[in-house]
Amino acid sequence: MAFTTSLPTLMPVGSYLQEDVTFLLKDLSSSMLESSTEERERAIQSGTHYSEMLPVEYKPSEEYMKLFHSSLEMYKKKLAVAVGVVAEQIIENKGTETVLVSLARAGTPIGILIKRYILATHGLSLPHYSVSIIRGRGIDENAMQYIFQNHPNQRIQFIDGWTGKGAITKELQQAVARLNEIYNQQLDACIAVLADPGHCAAIFGTREDFLIPSACLNATVSGLVSRTILNKLYIGSDDFHGVKYYRELEGEDVSNHFINTIAKQFPLVQNEISTELGLLRAVFSKPTWSGLQEVERIQKEFGIENMNLVKPGVGETTRVLLRRVPWKVLVSNYDDPNLHHILLLAKERNVPVELYPRMSYSCCGLIKSLGGNTE
Repeated sequence: MAFTTSLPTLMPVGSYLQEDVTFLLKDLSSSMLESSTEERERAIQSGTHYSEMLPVEYKPSEEYMKLFHSSLEMYKKKLAVAVGVVAEQIIENKGTETVLVSLARAGTPIGILIKRYILATHGLSLPHYSVSIIRGRGIDENAMQYIFQNHPNQRIQFIDGWTGKGAITKELQQAVARLNEIYNQQLDACIAVLADPGHCAAIFGTREDFLIPSACLNATVSGLVSRTILNKLYIGSDDFHGVKYYRELEGEDVSNHFINTIAKQFPLVQNEISTELGLLRAVFSKPTWSGLQEVERIQKEFGIENMNLVKPGVGETTRVLLRRVPWKVLVSNYDDPNLHHILLLAKERNVPVELYPRMSYSCCGLIKSLGGNTE
């Protein structure tokens, strides 16, 4: 198939520096309305696709923001090492002409950090885009066509924040197979993540299920943009997928503070990065998808009909507490420092927390079943 002759016009959106990332997204700030968490959950479980609507953006409490800042201070060095480990693997595997493509929105700050690291360490300013991928709907093909046309014959590296049970990894594999067939490309479906507790990524910083502070917040640590939208009322066949910019939250925005705090660590952790790369190469194992097997066991033990109601890992559990209707949270160890924000959110929302030590994840969020299908 030939490329579309007229691609969507770029619309600057978000609070990140333009040199850090280009969002290939349509700004729906003036037209898209949010649904309450309960309304949205009921709609999703009744068959409406989650990408057709937005949750109300959660404004974190003062106590929760203190927790974010303290966790960022606690983990900034560890995060910088993980970023460096991933970035070095990307350069080694893909070369110096690579185009970084983050999966919006959780992948975007991670992609920016990888871009910043490669610039600071290798003196290379790699192109970096943020595109939408939606489970069950695929990747934004107009966005990918834009990249193909502007970067012909360059290799692409997809980036996300972390893995749960691997749903987006599978979605990406299917999308890449389609893009390669339809547009005669030779894309690699390999995804790069900071944390791979689901054991389904080939490039990762660690397989430990640790707290990535950007998972703690929604828009206020993601360039003030919403999760991506694919609703025919607002998105035409020639549009990029949509996003909403939360201008009213500019006073609470810590997106660039998060990036700058970690980027300042890069010169200080070069030895640790080299050590971790050496260890990783010595013990590297291909993805086993063991996380998915654990999710299947949890689903069976708790009598959960739909696997999509089981959200494993720190990042996914945080999302459950911030924008879904939780049933309960499973934790492997109450004293795990990665779980401070999980326990605080669960307390704020009156969600029961249950000890469940038989899992490799730090925690797992279970969504309340309201009947019908689900995200």
